[in-house]
Amino acid sequence: MSDPTLLVLASLSDGDKHGYAIMEDIDRFAALRLGPGTLYGAITRLEERGWIKPIATDDRRKPYTLTAAGREHLKTELDTLNRLLKTAARRLKHA
Repeated sequence: MSDPTLLVLASLSDGDKHGYAIMEDIDRFAALRLGPGTLYGAITRLEERGWIKPIATDDRRKPYTLTAAGREHLKTELDTLNRLLKTAARRLKHA
């Protein structure tokens, strides 16, 4: 899985994080290093869709949190991926 928006949502499902922490988390759990342009492009799209939102802070780093709509979208996407994986695994047995 290499869709940056799903990776960011998955990272934030574990708790609030700022951009660099999201990038490091994705590298740990997906063994995929997102460049800053890719990461912040995904963050912008997710904010525009209302799936994540920034948290007010005095720190220069801006943490983000997953919204209820973002959590629901992630769940839907994961359900779809699970169906795909089960189907592919079942078909592979018969190949």
